[in-house]
Amino acid sequence: MKIKVFTIFPEMLRPMLSESILGRAIDAGYLEVELIDIRPYADNKHKNTDDYPFGGGAGMVMLAQPIVDAFADNTPPDFHGKRIYMSPRGRRLNQKIVEELSGYDELMILCGHYEGVDQRALDTCIDEELSIGDYVLTGGELAALVVIDAVSRLIPGVLGSDESAGDESFTTGLLEYPQYTRPRDFRGMEAPEVLLSGHHANILKWQREQALKITLQNRPDLLETAPLTKKDREYLALLQVEKEENEAIEK
Repeated sequence: MKIKVFTIFPEMLRPMLSESILGRAIDAGYLEVELIDIRPYADNKHKNTDDYPFGGGAGMVMLAQPIVDAFADNTPPDFHGKRIYMSPRGRRLNQKIVEELSGYDELMILCGHYEGVDQRALDTCIDEELSIGDYVLTGGELAALVVIDAVSRLIPGVLGSDESAGDESFTTGLLEYPQYTRPRDFRGMEAPEVLLSGHHANILKWQREQALKITLQNRPDLLETAPLTKKDREYLALLQVEKEENEAIEK
């Protein structure tokens, strides 16, 4: 997959793209990320990329011209990917959207700054606006890195195990179960015996029940859409009874 990031601060992204899984994926050729500096495309004397908003208001707005020209210069004639603007008013990113984006051969991501981007640039260059949450960042670079990181994990070959990406939080509709590694006993805290039993069916049962329990505690809203089996629902009902009994005891 190829990803082009349009930004006025390309150096903000380079360190993250050169380390860990992303760095290895790029080095191995599974992922190609090109950072495109918008500023050189500005046709004004001082290479400004922003100006005061029409109608007044605080802050500055990114100019349409440098953005439109940057996209025009870096969009191939046969482009069939997706062009994204990272924005707090966009569709909120989730694992389903990440899976959708991973199906494209190429993504283009625009990082906004200041009070936003001239709407005419968005109308010309952007297919969709995406948000990573209900809060405001100083710019779109961190949000773009979130998208790149999440999408890259679904590219075949990027992770060490083909099962890794399919067994994590949100991929199954639930939060992930707890993980343990050596030593078996860490300062008096022992790893669950079932994980050391070698009994695959029991391990899977424990992992599923733990995922259900953690999801119920931390993100019960996910259970409304998660694909649950009859046994899942019976276990959740049992947890609910236990919760009500504990609350009654505490009173």
